[in-house]
Amino acid sequence: MARTNRTVVPESRAMLKQMQYEIASEFGLYGASYGGGMDTEFASELGTIGGAGAPGGTPYLGHLSSRDNGSVGGEITKRLIKQAEQSLFT
Repeated sequence: MARTNRTVVPESRAMLKQMQYEIASEFGLYGASYGGGMDTEFASELGTIGGAGAPGGTPYLGHLSSRDNGSVGGEITKRLIKQAEQSLFT
């Protein structure tokens, strides 16, 4: 059976994208290749993350390794589980 990556709650897509970029920034995955340590928190407000972006206004991240991308995805999972546990047990 084919596996599909569909978002169960489509409205959460923007929040997940924001979390993805924040974590990648925390891991230093933007700074090293875009401006040598540029502050991506403020650069995103100015629209300069990634320079020329991919279609749809997202930065091109083709230079990142599978390991880098996997670590971002793993951290997203950890944080979502932590948020769910906090909401269940508080």
